[in-house]
Amino acid sequence: MAKSMAKIFSVCMNKGGVGKTSLVTHLAAVVASMFPKKKILILDTDAQGNAAVVFGTDPEKAEYTMYDVFLGDKQIDEIIIPITANLDLAPASDKLNMLEFHILSQIDAYKNPFLLLKQQVDKIKSQYDYIFIDCPPSLGLVAGNVLKASTGVLIPFVPEAFSVKGLQRVIQAIDAFGTEDEPAPSIIGIVAMMVDRRSRLHQELLSSASEFCQKKNIRLFDTVIPRSISFANSAAYEGTPIVWSGRSSIAADAYISLTKEVLDYAKKKKRTAR
Repeated sequence: MAKSMAKIFSVCMNKGGVGKTSLVTHLAAVVASMFPKKKILILDTDAQGNAAVVFGTDPEKAEYTMYDVFLGDKQIDEIIIPITANLDLAPASDKLNMLEFHILSQIDAYKNPFLLLKQQVDKIKSQYDYIFIDCPPSLGLVAGNVLKASTGVLIPFVPEAFSVKGLQRVIQAIDAFGTEDEPAPSIIGIVAMMVDRRSRLHQELLSSASEFCQKKNIRLFDTVIPRSISFANSAAYEGTPIVWSGRSSIAADAYISLTKEVLDYAKKKKRTAR
């Protein structure tokens, strides 16, 4: 029986500091632990390269990165860093900051500039069960490539001023990348990040986000990720995501609960075949 193609989840938001990398790496880490026979890949397309840092790896030591993949100089399987027996990472580098300039200044050499990543992912997606992609905090060329390569999108939401407007913009951008031949990826749902349950503002904005999601028929996941320094501490001092630290915490439990909720909902969510 032929192996099924990977489910490709990207995490996209046109704003930094909303927990995109934390969401990508912890979802991937939980899935890798829950399903040891499944193969998982993290693609880091954020020039900060912090996905590697979460797993105790220095992205600056990588000889080749996703920048080389976008240019077509390397294949994804040529740059992979094995994290565990069933979890791989394709690292990013700060060169990605110059990718748009490089591509657009030589546009004749790149006939389909928004399909560069999809063309590469299509070559390796049969090797994996899940692929998680970390987007840059903007809606430019790289994010467009990620959306074209994805089967589903998760949107992190921090309950602070103007966040609901940010949700509207990113949802509109996702829809705009769809065409008749290449429909937009399914929005799997919105995840509330860095939530302080004691904050009245957070409670009010979570309520506003819930109303917005109901009107748009988009899932706002029940599990929220609390504001906590344990994520950063685990990466900085232990070189591992908090869900692998062996320490029970509200933060780790939240990611485990969220992962189960995301996978369960994604199974039910109708998605477009790619």
